[in-house]
Amino acid sequence: MKRSSQQYARMKKNYDILVIDDERVVIDSVVKVGESQGYRVDSARTAKSALSRLHSQPYKMIICDVMMPEMDGFRFLREIRRIGIDTPVIMTTGLSTLHNAVESLLSGAIGFLPKPFTMEELMSRISRAFKYAELLGRIRAGELNDSDTFRRCSEEYRRLGHASWIKVENTGIVNIGVVDLFLKTIDAISRIELLDDNEHVYQGNPCARFETENHLIHDLRSPISGKIIARNDKLTEDIELLVQDPYNEGWLYRVIPSNLEKERNLLKAGIGI
Repeated sequence: MKRSSQQYARMKKNYDILVIDDERVVIDSVVKVGESQGYRVDSARTAKSALSRLHSQPYKMIICDVMMPEMDGFRFLREIRRIGIDTPVIMTTGLSTLHNAVESLLSGAIGFLPKPFTMEELMSRISRAFKYAELLGRIRAGELNDSDTFRRCSEEYRRLGHASWIKVENTGIVNIGVVDLFLKTIDAISRIELLDDNEHVYQGNPCARFETENHLIHDLRSPISGKIIARNDKLTEDIELLVQDPYNEGWLYRVIPSNLEKERNLLKAGIGI
């Protein structure tokens, strides 16, 4: 098959980021932000053209739109996982519904980015994706042991992708917390911002914010909906409690769930990479 000069130029260059979007303005925004941080950014206007590139060109991370013609972002994500490509993916969309946020994380995306987004929001997701890629690379190279690197939990815990978890107590109260992998993909936390007692959380909506020492803000999306009856104020005084024991003493909230059976069934069992 004859290749164009543009195809040869692309193959000769090692890219860090592949952005897939049918809107030129979004691609230009990602390219501008990425290149300002020293990253090499490639782009595709359709998921199908992106798939063809992935067969010959490795990328460290992918930013993919949800709503695209011919093949949407969810189908693209399922397809690359089916063929064994585990490159971290950030899903982005202008239709920022809770369903899209939940579906993105459950489909295996490392993060969700609503449009329009700021430079800071984009950089926080890119930072997490690169750290995730680095961890995967070190595990593949034998530098890290999977079971030693990530804390594991029993099947009692269920998670919203690689973001947040729930554990249902005998009383029906639900504990909400942060998945260890999420913590492993952000820098040292300098400040935790939690919601107040009696506020409501909604599955797929941000429920907590973590500011890191590199001045990035990372939103955590709630694994379930309900009313907060207690929050773990100890974490604001001792952040290490969250880092050292995220599945027990590091819980964020205790919640009275509003739709436990339906929402719990959407979550994945167990905690792991």
